[in-house]
Amino acid sequence: MSKSERLDKILANLGYGSRKDIKGLARAGIVKVNGETIRDSSIKINPYTSKIEIDDEIVEYREFIYLMMNKPKGYISSTDDFRDKTVIDLISDEYKVFNPFPVGRLDKDTEGLMILSNDGQLSHRVLTPKNRIEKLYYAEIEGTVTEEDKLSFQEGIVLDDGYKTLPSKLDILTVGHISKVYVTIEEGKFHQIKRMFLALGKRVAYLKRIAIGGLKLDESLELGEYRELTQEEIILLEKKGL
Repeated sequence: MSKSERLDKILANLGYGSRKDIKGLARAGIVKVNGETIRDSSIKINPYTSKIEIDDEIVEYREFIYLMMNKPKGYISSTDDFRDKTVIDLISDEYKVFNPFPVGRLDKDTEGLMILSNDGQLSHRVLTPKNRIEKLYYAEIEGTVTEEDKLSFQEGIVLDDGYKTLPSKLDILTVGHISKVYVTIEEGKFHQIKRMFLALGKRVAYLKRIAIGGLKLDESLELGEYRELTQEEIILLEKKGL
C-alpha cells in the first residue's frame, strides 16, 4: 500500500482497538506520528514512510501476513463455520486482526501444510490452474499399490464424475496391507487423491500434504502449530511462480 490511509483505520487493522478506541488514545496524547503528538486520529498518513508510536512504543506496520500451519485432522479449511472448527480457530488474535484465510484447502481429515494469508494475489497465483503448481502428499493406502497404478497416475485417472485428471506422479515407498506412497498433483479437485485411488479400487487411510511448489512443511511444527514464513521462504515461493 503506497497511498495514504486514515491513522485510525491503520491502527484498527493492526489490532489496536476500534476506531473509537483509537480516537480515545489520540485524545489522551499517547499517539505520535514522526515524533509529533497526534490528537486527531482521522488524519491520513503513509504507514510505510511514517514512524507511528503508541505510548512511546513503535508500531510495526505491515499489510500482509504469511503463515505456515501443520493442519491437524478435524479442522476445515475455512474462515468460519457454524458447525465445525476451522483452521482460523487455531491462530492467535494478533494474526486474526489481519483477517487471514486459507490459501487452498485440505479436507477435514487431511493433515499437513497449509498456508494462511490475507494476500489475495498470492492466493490467486497458487490456486489458478494455469500455473500448475505441484502439491506433494504423503499417503497410506489400504492394499498393495502396484506399478500399474503408477502408470495410471501418469496417464491421468477418470474420476467418478467423468473428469480425467492431469498426469500426476505416484512414488511407491513400501507395499503391503498398508502401502506408503508419495503423490504429486498439479490440481486441487475436491477429494482428488482419495477419488483417484478409489477409481483404482483402493482406499486412502491417511493423507498429509508436505509441500506446495518449493515450500516444504516445517517438520518441527506439531499438529496445530504454525509460524510466519521467513523472507527466504516468501522469495522461494515467488521464484517458483507463486
